[in-house]
Amino acid sequence: MTVSSRRFVKKKIVSARLALRRGWDILRSRGPSQFQFWLIALFIGIAAGVAASLFRMAVNELQRWVYGTEDVALLHSFAQTLPWYWILLVPMCGGLAVGLILHFFTPDARARSVADVIEGAALGDGRVEIKAGIASVFASIITLGTGGSSGREGPVVHLAGLISTWVSDRIKASGLTSRDLLGCAVAAAVSASFNAPIAGALFALEVVLRHFALHAFAPITIAAVSGAVIARLQFGDMAEFALPVANMLEFYVELPAFLLLGLMCGLVASALMYAVFFAEDAGNLLQDRLRLPRWLRPVVAGALLGAIAIWFPHVIGVGYETTFAALNGALLWHEAVVFTVLKVLAVAITLGGRMGGGVFSPSLMVGALVGLAFGIVATSFFPENSGSANVYALAGMGAVSASVIGAPISTTLIVFELTGDWQIGIAVMVAVSMSSALSANLVTRSFFLTQLERRGVRLAAGPHAYVLSMMRVQRVMRVKEDPDAAPEDHCWQMIEDGIYVDAGATLEVAMTIFDRTSAQFLPVVQIPGEGAPPELLGAVFHVDALRNYNLALAEISREEHS
Repeated sequence: MTVSSRRFVKKKIVSARLALRRGWDILRSRGPSQFQFWLIALFIGIAAGVAASLFRMAVNELQRWVYGTEDVALLHSFAQTLPWYWILLVPMCGGLAVGLILHFFTPDARARSVADVIEGAALGDGRVEIKAGIASVFASIITLGTGGSSGREGPVVHLAGLISTWVSDRIKASGLTSRDLLGCAVAAAVSASFNAPIAGALFALEVVLRHFALHAFAPITIAAVSGAVIARLQFGDMAEFALPVANMLEFYVELPAFLLLGLMCGLVASALMYAVFFAEDAGNLLQDRLRLPRWLRPVVAGALLGAIAIWFPHVIGVGYETTFAALNGALLWHEAVVFTVLKVLAVAITLGGRMGGGVFSPSLMVGALVGLAFGIVATSFFPENSGSANVYALAGMGAVSASVIGAPISTTLIVFELTGDWQIGIAVMVAVSMSSALSANLVTRSFFLTQLERRGVRLAAGPHAYVLSMMRVQRVMRVKEDPDAAPEDHCWQMIEDGIYVDAGATLEVAMTIFDRTSAQFLPVVQIPGEGAPPELLGAVFHVDALRNYNLALAEISREEHS
């Protein structure tokens, strides 16, 4: 060995020794607290996994009870044997129960779901509403158990948020810690709900936390695995959809077809989302004009669902039986098209009628049906160079659901884990990428972010768009007694000119006034009552608003890149 080689080896040994010493020092100083946090993540993962499993069991048991079936996996087939009036009455009674629960236990008679968890992660220090959330869980169980056409992932995700919020409140967690715990709970719940631990972890990062910070990855992974273990102990270690035959894909010939399928799925996913929003707006309009009590709205939705289910029971519940049939190519082309239209209509009625549930499972069903219909046509043109039509059903299932929830990475993995089939990964990714790219330009990124945008919560554009709405002017204003306060006579002159900001306003409102007036400061006033003169509290300076804005952005950046 030469002298230079020996020096190189010695240098590497010294570097490794120093690295081990630094690692040991970090372990001694930070290890216990980090280990404690991971134990909390494990506890939350187990609790969320148990909660998700119990939610699923509750829905299944309620379906068995109200419909009288022994096998809920074949609910659609069994429902065809029931009297028409029973099919009609069950969702109406379920709607009545849901309406009363949401009327008495939520301020707006609206079931909470994934969008509220995303909002809690971004704006609520990683916490969600407790009372309204518990009511939403029971409302969603009743909705799904009595024929509501929605999915179980939305209420399960919010249920996980309730668990993490309770833990965060008990340990008085900061915003960063609470958001990480929320991600752990969501990852475990999704993993347990779909038996998909990899996708569960990525779903929490991609959809709820909306970043891939390294500090959050380990505890979220621990929670996701623990949630999946709980589910597998209860329901067995098997894929949600088991395809009976190996799917063959002629890659070079068929990939252009999957590009076209992705574009079609993007349009269908957008149509599904717009249908729900239209139903929501139409329901609000009719409720106002007819002066319907808000608890009656889910009853009307249940009646419409029951009327559809009399002839097409495929729209009942989550819809896994029909999804499985599409993935196996067991439906004709016209059946796939008709069921797609009816499922979109049923989902819009369910969610627009203020019943509970989520959109992920329905989007899986719609995507599988669209993919099958496309595949039947595509394979008929070049049968000698094509795979089976159910390959397209699988790719369509991933493409539509990815567009709806705005999570192409985790959705692609969810499709793989739901089916246990990794042979057609390229086709699924191609379809998912095209679908997501198209639909993101037709809505505000995803169904959840568009929901929030419609409520005036602007999360889709990123922290620079919503941080100002998080801070009140009272937090950054200079009070009258401050040595550097604005001159009172100048403030009163501005108030007379109509240039001021209310004490309860946010910096977003203040910045709009700053941009319009080019003022250096704005008086902050409080109006005690109607007709009473305004009370001057102080003034918010433009420079103070910008300083706090920059500090908030820097804090978010540190969290996302730590």
